[in-house]
Amino acid sequence: MTLIDVVHSPGQEPAATPVPSPVIELRSLTRTFPGTPPVEALRQANLRVDTGEYVSVVGPSGSGKSTLLHILGLLDRPTSGDYLLDGVPTGTASEQDRSALRGGRIGFVFQSFHLLPHRTVMDNVLLATLYSGVPRAERKERALAALERVGLSHRLSFMPTVLSGGERQRVAIARAVIASPHVLLADEPTGNLDSTTSAGVMDLFDELHRDGLTLLVITHDAAVSAHAQRQVRIADGVLTEVA
Repeated sequence: MTLIDVVHSPGQEPAATPVPSPVIELRSLTRTFPGTPPVEALRQANLRVDTGEYVSVVGPSGSGKSTLLHILGLLDRPTSGDYLLDGVPTGTASEQDRSALRGGRIGFVFQSFHLLPHRTVMDNVLLATLYSGVPRAERKERALAALERVGLSHRLSFMPTVLSGGERQRVAIARAVIASPHVLLADEPTGNLDSTTSAGVMDLFDELHRDGLTLLVITHDAAVSAHAQRQVRIADGVLTEVA
């Protein structure tokens, strides 16, 4: 018996299941870099990531992963095709609009953490609120909640330089989720970590997904990719859904 069966009254039609809406949608997207000959880093890429999905994009070095990440993160524009973020076309949007979308709807986690070494853990997380639209009155409370969520509430005044690699990546994840992004983009999030620490970070991603966060993880590691609901392979700029 399902929850619908429990609450459904006799003679009353159950409510329709909401249709998932895409957070990310690529339509025949191509990115070509000039040269002799030109380099087609992405080729007619099509991808849809719905709200609440966990998708991995796996491929070797040189496959187009970085180009894809830069476009998804609104750090670059496609040569042709469309990229819609929450239904908003981004290819022809102004830099100001793209910056607002990036700050308010996308969280980033990188392989190299990108923490400020001479600022505390708390400061590093708080800095993310300056460009994400979080009201000033909510910033400290949100930062504390984010660090609690990743298990680092006891490290608030520490400098990143004295933290382990796994702890630094957890600070980076707290920074990425503090503004409640619509999607978390992770670029090789375990690339600088040992296998045991990597497993802990991926367990945290699993928890965030269970809490409803949409995740897209770009990786070359099959073990990392296997955590996702869906796996997409990229090779020579071509995206292919893995069955």
